[in-house]
Amino acid sequence: MPAHDGHRDRMRSQLKTGGMDSLSDVQALEVLLYYAIPRQDTNLIAHRLLDRFGSLSGALEAPREELLKIEGMGERAAELLELFVLLERRHFLDRAKASRLLNSTAKCGQYLVPYFFGEKEEVVYLLCLDAKCKPLDCVLVHRGAVNTAEVSVRKIVKTALDANATSVVLAHNHTSGIALPSPEDRQTTKLVQQALAAVGIPLADHIIVADDDFVSLADDGILEH
Repeated sequence: MPAHDGHRDRMRSQLKTGGMDSLSDVQALEVLLYYAIPRQDTNLIAHRLLDRFGSLSGALEAPREELLKIEGMGERAAELLELFVLLERRHFLDRAKASRLLNSTAKCGQYLVPYFFGEKEEVVYLLCLDAKCKPLDCVLVHRGAVNTAEVSVRKIVKTALDANATSVVLAHNHTSGIALPSPEDRQTTKLVQQALAAVGIPLADHIIVADDDFVSLADDGILEH
């Protein structure tokens, strides 16, 4: 039996008895890689990943082409890390949908944050609500930089009408990690608000997400009703 097989048994035993909190970030990543790399020392690979990407989240969210540059990583291991993040996103989305009454900024923000989990570029979602502030649908309406020249206001209005929405919440992410609204965000908000008002649908809020944080343009007084 190779020496690292005994080590793997000890790590699995520690995970079983002490839980994930008993493992360091390196050890947690090492154990995850067991399921894609059966014969190599994944502790060394985990160290290389953390050294290269700076943190556990950085390693998990790294692009596949960058992961494959790490010695010891292969297609299966890169696919596993990618799948882990996608499944985690699906998990948080499923939990968020348990909140069926989105009648406050906090509830809307908590509902929307998981939609942006793992995104590496700016995306825009439109959350459509009924008269009781229950979600009808949450639709991806744009991918790319958020500005008035790129965002399709017509698509946003059509999405709201197709969902028979009583009100809507616009949401997009800042990949910089800073949720403060830019001048382009404010300009786009006013343009979308005017277009929706023309068909009788209020823009209840525009929420900007950055990592696990979010800000509300309505709460900040930028979005006037």
